[in-house]
Amino acid sequence: MELAQVRLLVTDFAACYRFYSEVLGLKPQSGATEGPYEKFSPATGSAGIALQDRAMMAEMLGELGDAATGHRSLVVLRVDDLDAYCEQVVARGAVMLQGPTHMAARMRVAHLKDPEGNLVELQEWLLLRT
Repeated sequence: MELAQVRLLVTDFAACYRFYSEVLGLKPQSGATEGPYEKFSPATGSAGIALQDRAMMAEMLGELGDAATGHRSLVVLRVDDLDAYCEQVVARGAVMLQGPTHMAARMRVAHLKDPEGNLVELQEWLLLRT
């Protein structure tokens, strides 16, 4: 089994597109700034993040509503230098919820939210698994 992507169901597609491409610096696959779908990839790694219009998915499944309550997702991105990356994304408009802070002996983390309120965790691995 292979993780293909994490897909976020969003209401304000354009704001989320801008956040993942311009603020976090992920590469969009097609440039579909208005949706209803776009996949983003980091500079390294194989997994990607995809945005999909929430109303489109609700129509497809006939069961999801437009309004989500609570946290419905967590996107985890690993970076080499957490402090430097946090400074960069804050300068581009992100608001940090907490961190950077130690999560365990092997990792530091910071958390922020995208324009839809989806949680994003930034990780810096201090000790790589052997």
